[in-house]
Amino acid sequence: MNVPTMAEMMTQGKQPEVLFWVGCAGSFDDRAKKITKAFVKILNNANIDFAVLGAEESCTGDPAKRSGNEFLFQMQAMANIEVLNAYEVKKIVTACPHCFNTIKNEYPELGGNYEVVHHTQLLKDLLDTGKMTIEGGQFKGKKITFHDPCYLGRANDVYEAPRELIRKLDVELVEMKRCKVNGLCCGAGGAQMFKDAEKGDKEVNVLRTEDAIKVKPEIIATGCPFCNTMMTDGVKNKEKETEIEVMDIAEMIANAQDL
Repeated sequence: MNVPTMAEMMTQGKQPEVLFWVGCAGSFDDRAKKITKAFVKILNNANIDFAVLGAEESCTGDPAKRSGNEFLFQMQAMANIEVLNAYEVKKIVTACPHCFNTIKNEYPELGGNYEVVHHTQLLKDLLDTGKMTIEGGQFKGKKITFHDPCYLGRANDVYEAPRELIRKLDVELVEMKRCKVNGLCCGAGGAQMFKDAEKGDKEVNVLRTEDAIKVKPEIIATGCPFCNTMMTDGVKNKEKETEIEVMDIAEMIANAQDL
């Protein structure tokens, strides 16, 4: 796979049009790595000039900030901003809404000003400009529901880009009762991903999976690695893994394009 780093680009005197911010999940989580690879295949197939930071990329600081450690967040953010500004990065794309939200809305006050887009927004742009085509392929006619990531939807008002991409796959898009502005969290936001459950009779991800099961989908589409993990765990909890698949939109498009 062709994945150049910013350092390699710099030595060649080149500046990519977009930096792909991979994020911790996309770099280290085995399931999320598949999303990263799918997105890179699409970028390569569309001849998009991109690069990654590689070992120079560090956590955005989102989990630290959400769990109340502002000091650690600022340390992590400042280190990243120094690297990004040194490379004169202008545009960033990421497949993680947590990274997207943090870099877009919280880095500017620390001196990091960039155009930040979610991977579904970039993919929609590729579709609109004719750099990418999508046909249903293996997904044609399948029943699919989309779970809105909190930091993509309610935090940043991005609802249509992922849905337009799903519709292009010639599928039947069915909405859960709680969707868009009324969407329900998967249970991972606010650094909850990394802590043990509190007292109660049901996990949030199980509750959200029940929302999805009610519309009888064949696939639950996600646009966030955390949501993907939580919904996958919810499907396993309900013993529905033979009936319902959980996939990121980038994976669906890569599969439809036979990449």
